[in-house]
Amino acid sequence: MAVEPKTPPEGTSTIPLAPKVLSLEVPTASHRYFVWTQIVIVFLFLEFALWAPTRETRNRWAAIGAITLLGLMLIDVLIDRTSIQRLGLGLPKIFGAGLVLGIGLAMVVLMVILVRLAGGQIPANSTGPSLRLAGGYLIWALLQEFMLQSFFFSRFEELYGGPPAVWIASALFAAAHLPSPVLTTATLVGVHAMLGMTIAVITPDSLLHHMRVGIGYLRY
Repeated sequence: MAVEPKTPPEGTSTIPLAPKVLSLEVPTASHRYFVWTQIVIVFLFLEFALWAPTRETRNRWAAIGAITLLGLMLIDVLIDRTSIQRLGLGLPKIFGAGLVLGIGLAMVVLMVILVRLAGGQIPANSTGPSLRLAGGYLIWALLQEFMLQSFFFSRFEELYGGPPAVWIASALFAAAHLPSPVLTTATLVGVHAMLGMTIAVITPDSLLHHMRVGIGYLRY
């Protein structure tokens, strides 16, 4: 039996072939429909939780939405092997995190200055947020950002890429704060917890309706 030579024949180049450049995988039409179905279902559950007429019904829809969202994310991890970084649960880079916090703090200071220049009162309400309410809001803001970044943004990024996903997810998140004009506008540009607490201090409850959204805003 003939043995293949270990060295290339004369005149044959020994330069290895250039590695293939892996292109980003474009989702198929069926997969795009599946991802959009997930987005629509979870967003509808969220809206049901915000607009249901009774507290019990709102809590029930909130639980259904949370279970659905976590279940879909678990499928991502177990089947699609979604990475921790893609879900936004990894440690951020120091420069990026510092930049976001710096912009957020600058916006907080700017908002306070603008209110003072306009002759507004700070705090705008006689009863400002207590430490207990502030702590609860910080936790709620963190949960909202988890839903926004790890579920909605990651799916829009998969469909349309990073830059469009930022704007689409932000618009969807702002829509969830309707009909509050203050929160709907602020969530398009804000660092959530810092801006939320600043808005609570500088905005009168006659306009803010005690940070409520959905049917709670209309019933305040």
